[in-house]
Amino acid sequence: SPSITEIRKEYPNAAISSNSATAFASKFTNVSSENKVLLAYKGASIIIVAKFRKKASEKVNAFKEGAKLIEQAVNADPESIEIRLIRISIQENAPGIVKYKKNILDDKNLILKYYKVQSTVLREYIKSFVLQSKSFSDQEKQSLK
Repeated sequence: SPSITEIRKEYPNAAISSNSATAFASKFTNVSSENKVLLAYKGASIIIVAKFRKKASEKVNAFKEGAKLIEQAVNADPESIEIRLIRISIQENAPGIVKYKKNILDDKNLILKYYKVQSTVLREYIKSFVLQSKSFSDQEKQSLK
């Protein structure tokens, strides 16, 4: 299994190019449904790779496959802030046609509610996401500082 530290470092840049997306996704080849956080990242990696596919049908099918893994992780561990962060990061960037944006408000509220009780490392990771996110207001961003 890949280390969570390594994954957190690479995730923000995974969608920059086809090569970075493929390299990121390759880390999850042997990830099973045991580790829910890694399962959510695996789902996200499939969606990120889908972004670079040529055929629309391949993009949609891969997107659905990735979203299914993310939802499986959320359902297995609904209180996980990191899994919710992964889902909101995918949903706020998902094209409207795939209709995968319905949990943004719930995920945002859970992140804001439980932010302060996370480890220092996870709080820094969350904060770096929130500060660049379009789903959080300026006031909400300020509350994390």
